[in-house]
Formats: sequence, structure tokens, C-alpha cells
Amino acid sequence: MTQVTTKPKYLTLEEFYEYDDGTDTRYELVDGELVEMPTESHENCTFSMKILLQFAKFVPAIQLAHKDIKLEVLGRKARVRMPDIMILGADCVNALRGKSQGTIRYDMPPPLIVIEVVSPGRENNIRDYRYKRSEYAARGILEYWIVDPEIEKVTLLTLIDGLYEEEVYGKEDRIVSKVIPEVAIAIKDIF
Repeated sequence: MTQVTTKPKYLTLEEFYEYDDGTDTRYELVDGELVEMPTESHENCTFSMKILLQFAKFVPAIQLAHKDIKLEVLGRKARVRMPDIMILGADCVNALRGKSQGTIRYDMPPPLIVIEVVSPGRENNIRDYRYKRSEYAARGILEYWIVDPEIEKVTLLTLIDGLYEEEVYGKEDRIVSKVIPEVAIAIKDIF
């Protein structure tokens, strides 16, 4: 018996933005392939909400995005991420104004800060620590926070000369944003 394998259909950015399978499933686009984004755990949603509320003390609401804006990044083929939290600069907010979709296209200014809460599992860990790190640096995002509930640490990556420099914060530490220095969050207030 001969087994027939089918090649995956690779989507362009425009096909991805028009894609609708009739469900509420959220997808990222990774090298032209749809990647289903599973529902987040209640705990991870709580962690991201705590961080968002801390930023809301210092950043206007219009500059805060929570799981609702897509972000084009570089890849071998079309690639679109859906970060947990983004802090948008005024120029990014202006570029989104009047658009029918909440998507930061590659020709638009990048967000100032992207924050990802790592979901359990090796694949999620590799995606957030490795792949997104290089994608966000190439996109010119000034700060990338990796919030890891399993080890109760936050990795703060600051873009310097096109590469991220890393600082790791533990339970007793306070994170101070390099981009928005008024933001200082105690790790114990996240976990």
C-alpha cells in the first residue's frame, strides 16, 4: 500500500488575514503555516493581567494591547505573532488608527515592549526563549520580557545595537523597564 502525503498549504500574509475556519480558534502564522494557539490557562492569563495592570499605572490605555493585536515579524516565509502584551509607542498607535484589523504590519513602527508569558511545555519554552527572541530583535522591539511562571523568573531583554542583552529577575527583585523607567514591578506582584 502506498501512503499519500500532502504538502501543507503555505499562506501569504493576505491569505492569513482573510482566513476564517468558522471557529473562534486563534492562529499565529509561522513560515506560512497556520499554528493553532491553544486557550491559555487561567493562571497565565492572571499573570499577564497583573503585568498589564502595573503598566496601566504609567501608560495610557490606548498604548496597551493584551492578546488582541497581531504583529508581523521576519521568518523564512510569512510570520505573524500574537504577543500576550504589547506596549505601543505613539507612532505605532497612529499607524493603527483607522485600520480594519488590529495588525502591526512590517511597514509600521514596532511596539516598544513585547511581553510573553511562557506556557508549560518544552515547545512553548523554545518558542518564547529562542524563536521569538530573534524575531523580536530583528523587528526592532526595544524590550522583550519573558515571564516564566514555572521557574518564577522574568527575563528582560533590552535591544542594544541590534541584539538583546539579558537580565534575569527572581522572586525578590524588581523589574525596571529601560524603555519606560517609571515602570518598576516587583516579581512577587506577578507570581
